[in-house]
Amino acid sequence: MQIDTLFEDDDMIIVNKPSGLLVIPDRYDSTLPNLKRLVEANVGQPIWVVHRLDKDTSGVICFAKNDVVHRYLSILFQEREVNKFYAGLVNGKVIPEEGRIDSPIAEHTTVKGRMVVARRGKTAITDYKVVEQWPLYSLVQFQIHTGRTHQIRVHMQSIGHSLVCDELYGDGKPFFLSTIKRKFRLSEKDEQEKPLLSRIALHSYRLEFKKEDGTEIRVDAPIPRDISACIKQLNKWCVNI
Repeated sequence: MQIDTLFEDDDMIIVNKPSGLLVIPDRYDSTLPNLKRLVEANVGQPIWVVHRLDKDTSGVICFAKNDVVHRYLSILFQEREVNKFYAGLVNGKVIPEEGRIDSPIAEHTTVKGRMVVARRGKTAITDYKVVEQWPLYSLVQFQIHTGRTHQIRVHMQSIGHSLVCDELYGDGKPFFLSTIKRKFRLSEKDEQEKPLLSRIALHSYRLEFKKEDGTEIRVDAPIPRDISACIKQLNKWCVNI
């Protein structure tokens, strides 16, 4: 698989992660494709994982090229000195259109792999701002100040606006054009409608931080085609709802 490199120097490589790809090897099946292995194959050397994205989340992710840089970047992330921005398509109209969710997150007591807002949890802070809104959906920009597992997904569910296509924290339903286009008709060559989007509608679009020598790094990844297709159709047809 060809890797979309956004930035690279002697210290690090920052790439645009595709949706559906694990960042690190699966603990139960090491043969599954993963981004770390693919990047190593492309750069021809070992790399160190600095942070992670969920399997279905796309976008900007950084890897260190040596242990010294790995330690430095890891401290930056731990000390919240990295600006992390995401874009996501959520269900419903978000009101208020801008705000901060400051709710601790913990592991679910009985459901493995699921997180919940709970007093016993670790501090989790998410700023959000609506970019565009339609009757059934909202495009939202997020800045996360902590790095809890599933943070944006959990926080948005907690205020009643789960991410589109999120099976764990929402209804998991794919995004179909027929949902927003009243007079939708299936083409003669298709037996059933194909979804415009069938993965979690979340994308890491920007990462900002300073290298140890003071060099400012700001890397952007454009909104991927599947999410862009949904936005385009929402702008075209949502007025008819």
